[in-house]
Amino acid sequence: VLATGFAIFAGFVVFLAFASYDQSRSGAEREALAVIQQYETAQFLPENVRGPLGSELVCYGRYVVGQEWLAMGSGRVDDTINPWALALFRTLQPVEPESAAQEAAYGKWLDQTSDREEARRDRIHGASGIIPTSVWLVLFLTGIVVFAFMLFFADSAERRRSQAMLIGSATTVLVATLLVINALDNPYGGDV
Repeated sequence: VLATGFAIFAGFVVFLAFASYDQSRSGAEREALAVIQQYETAQFLPENVRGPLGSELVCYGRYVVGQEWLAMGSGRVDDTINPWALALFRTLQPVEPESAAQEAAYGKWLDQTSDREEARRDRIHGASGIIPTSVWLVLFLTGIVVFAFMLFFADSAERRRSQAMLIGSATTVLVATLLVINALDNPYGGDV
């Protein structure tokens, strides 16, 4: 009963952690795709902003990889605005489209900016870990109770090898489950 309770509770936590992990992973992919698409869209905007917007998008991507990704990997979440997003906004602000193609590209750029920022929020959301400390405490407490129960469940008539196998296999499953939950809760940690 104790092991079943732990398994059910851990199953729900794994499901929750995996959903957040997947959202964060797909957010990172969508953000990268949006940056590429915006670079392409910038080529249809007025000539005086094509170069600056392209360069600022490259800097935006480098900032994500060089600054934000490292911060997320160490558990620090920086949910402030990427400074290059502000530079992109300032560069685009004075633009007045002169043709139908430029007007369409301008509108598309604004849509892609919204998509990029939404994807960034999804990426950052998973970086902080979504499992609260109270849930971790319950997981560890339940795991310790199951382990202690297995120790008291030992039968002196059985050989030590059999008892070690029973306790060792249960402990291995408990520890592996907690490690999987930790890995899913820290998608940018990079540790195995």
